[in-house]
Amino acid sequence: MPRLADITDLESLTQASECLKTMAHPVRLRMIEVILDHRLTVGEIAELCQIRPNVASEHLTKMRDRGLLDMEKEGRQVFYTIAEPGLRSIMQCIRARFGER
Repeated sequence: MPRLADITDLESLTQASECLKTMAHPVRLRMIEVILDHRLTVGEIAELCQIRPNVASEHLTKMRDRGLLDMEKEGRQVFYTIAEPGLRSIMQCIRARFGER
């Protein structure tokens, strides 16, 4: 049986749960997948995810506010990158469990 000292505290698990809730949307998971190795604009992400740019922007803002993504402005363009390095292993787990096509 695990010792209480070896179990993650509830406050940390609550924070993890909130991040996972933010990710728990198929479009957001697709966005994370396409951003993992690329620095992309909202328009590029929207095109790859087959959604309108305003919808992409709403999803990206939610993930940025949660600390999952970074945003960089260059002139009029906004680029998104991954801020949370753990997203790579989460996506690997999802691919392993649910398969790649």
